[in-house]
Amino acid sequence: MKPVKVGVLGLGTVGGGTVNVLKRNAAEIARRAGREIIITRASAKDLNKPRICDTQGIALTTDPYEIINDPEIEIILELIGGAGPVKDMVLKAIENGKHVVTANKSLIALHGNEIFAKASEKGVIVAFEAAVAGGIPIIKAIREGLSGNQIEWLAGIINGTGNFILTEMRDKGRDFADVLAEAQALGYAEADPTFDVEGIDAGHKLTILASIAFGIPLQFDKVYTEGITKITRADVEYAEQLGYRIKHLGIARKTPEGIELRVHPTLIPERRLIANVDGVMNAVLIKGDAVGPTLYYGAGAGAEPTASSVVADVIDVVRALTSDPENRVPHLAFQADALADIPVLSSDMFRTSYYLRLNAEDKPGVLAEVTRILADHQISIEAISQKVPLNNETSVPIIMLTQITLEKEMNAAIAEIEALKTVTGKVNRIRLETLG
Repeated sequence: MKPVKVGVLGLGTVGGGTVNVLKRNAAEIARRAGREIIITRASAKDLNKPRICDTQGIALTTDPYEIINDPEIEIILELIGGAGPVKDMVLKAIENGKHVVTANKSLIALHGNEIFAKASEKGVIVAFEAAVAGGIPIIKAIREGLSGNQIEWLAGIINGTGNFILTEMRDKGRDFADVLAEAQALGYAEADPTFDVEGIDAGHKLTILASIAFGIPLQFDKVYTEGITKITRADVEYAEQLGYRIKHLGIARKTPEGIELRVHPTLIPERRLIANVDGVMNAVLIKGDAVGPTLYYGAGAGAEPTASSVVADVIDVVRALTSDPENRVPHLAFQADALADIPVLSSDMFRTSYYLRLNAEDKPGVLAEVTRILADHQISIEAISQKVPLNNETSVPIIMLTQITLEKEMNAAIAEIEALKTVTGKVNRIRLETLG
């Protein structure tokens, strides 16, 4: 059979890594795909820029549409990133009858419903394994490996930058700002780190995971996101003393009322495997009704780890070239006409446990007043600890762990506690999940 010709849009970190893997492992890939796969064209903004890949034998251009409109190319690899002009490129490629492989989480999270509808209309595949958790084959695991299960919940460390920061804060007792600066110097965080540290990047990925787990449309606008910028060194230390570790998690849970979609700092029992995922690594824990909990761990970014997922998608597309569109694995795991309109819950309806840290005057009756407010909102206390005052302050830190409660009750209780004259400053609240 004649080789399958591929065009690459973008020769940055992921694009360069993909070229390297496809070239280096060409013989093995051909054995698996049943046909030779060759990159014939690639686009980049600057053709003279030094690259991590060998572009010999590849026709280069600065215009992606030259590749998209090339009739000989069957598969487009969109490795530019972002959700602006790239959306139009992908839709044009689909209109031209080309299959698309992308590593672009924001594109899928924000525009995936439209893109997949167009792909189904044109009978082509849009593959996106590399869009979530880099080199971990998590999309395939949920969409195919766990397809016999009802997924009950999933929780993931799906942003390496945030995980690196929290790991350094715990292991070396450093402050957030200090570690963020190092992460930027090492290239783990961008000059503007907002997407990473405020949970937006993880929110894009959680949107995709939840869709294929529960068979719902992609709905990034309904994901609750909270960053790690307010996590202090003291919180990390107190959590350790209580037997927990703080991780920035993306959590999707199916409840009788609807689906929770939330990204936020979370206390996890230190005995959980996912609590011991450190540095820039990623991990996703999934609970299925038949299989129970399963954990997927690996590199969440990087040139060749991400290229591993891109190339795997290319092989899958080549294997499916001769199959009828209706016999292919659905883009979002469930048949397009079977996606469920299950409501996504507002944050007020989340149910979880909490870690609370507040500063109160060290005198009789203060703690009783705080616990009374919690009791008035049906919030039960699991543990309580009064710490030594910091820096000769007159107020003392009080740490509480609560049992599971409704978030709107916790919000109301915190507002009342902060209004007490004996409590100084804001109450620091971190959600707690046992993941059992």
